[in-house]
Amino acid sequence: MDLAQIYESWEALLKAGTDLPWWQDFFVDFYKAFLLQDRWQQYLQGTGTTLVATALALLMGVILGVLVAMVRTAHDQQRPGRRKNPVLGMVNAIFKVYVTVIRGTPMMLQLLIWAFVVFKSRQYTLVGIFGLGINSGAYVSEIIRGGLMAVDGGQMEAGRSLGLNYLDTMRFIVIPQAFKAILPSLGNEFIILLKDTSLLSVISGQELMYFAQAIGTRNYAMMFPLFGAGFIYLVLVIIFSWLLGKLERRLRQSDRR
Repeated sequence: MDLAQIYESWEALLKAGTDLPWWQDFFVDFYKAFLLQDRWQQYLQGTGTTLVATALALLMGVILGVLVAMVRTAHDQQRPGRRKNPVLGMVNAIFKVYVTVIRGTPMMLQLLIWAFVVFKSRQYTLVGIFGLGINSGAYVSEIIRGGLMAVDGGQMEAGRSLGLNYLDTMRFIVIPQAFKAILPSLGNEFIILLKDTSLLSVISGQELMYFAQAIGTRNYAMMFPLFGAGFIYLVLVIIFSWLLGKLERRLRQSDRR
């Protein structure tokens, strides 16, 4: 007998009201959660969507975070005594409100607003990725701003004295120095974002948790689907943490040369 036949025979006994030993119950629940109708493929599909959502949201967050961080840093680094740029001040105030609102409200609430109030679209996964990117941008902006502010102010003055404008000085002098300092925090943001993709299931975004909950609901048994999803998240976090640690060690070694 193959596994499918064993499952069918034991499942028939359960439906007939027969009390099975715990290990047979275990097998039946495990089979329904992962093997019945090739349900393991749904976990793989959800994992793929989770990884794509994380990458796209982080890319959006980094682009938005760099923009916000550069504007806020430029505003904070204006020389005292000189007339301040009113446009820069207005944009800085808008970005400060953005960061405050995003960091001060739950991500789940933000996703619900984006999905059911702002867009009202059935493309829940795409809307969720957008919401994650907006949320990530606020945190990434503070990470990058902290790294930029940590670079000695003389570096900016040295670049300007060489004839570089503000953007070129940031691009060629300040940002490369700040990158190594902010890399660990950006890595942590990536891992946090990876786990936060599970919130997309709240708005019916079809990622890993969505499929795990759907399978559990069909089986009337949530333990194995949820444990399976948790195991996948754990493996992904361990892998990416190892890769980030390896990258950080290589950067530290390059500093010593």
